[in-house]
Amino acid sequence: MKILVIDDSALARRVLRGILSGAGHDVVEAEDGITGIEKYFLEKPEIVFLDLTMEGLKGVEVLKKIREMDKNSRIIVATADIQSATREEVIKEGAIGFVNKPFSEEKVISALKELGKWG
Repeated sequence: MKILVIDDSALARRVLRGILSGAGHDVVEAEDGITGIEKYFLEKPEIVFLDLTMEGLKGVEVLKKIREMDKNSRIIVATADIQSATREEVIKEGAIGFVNKPFSEEKVISALKELGKWG
């Protein structure tokens, strides 16, 4: 499965790439929201892991723009923000999953399993 990781943290991208590649997925990375939207359009990934707190275009705006382009997009928000209001907002905007940082293999794989796309 092709997965796009949009996060301004090189460390977060590297950790997610390691977990997802190790599970047999093809991983594409974007270091900011604008690049992430472009890569979504060009790469057509099946799933997006999206950080919320980034310089420039914020994650919620990226989420809205991708959902406008593709209402069937499958976006998992991957963030250090643990507030329930944040979770409610991104779910309302169309996110289908939520993973808190720091990432662990167990949390990331669990989020994928919840999508019914594992295996």
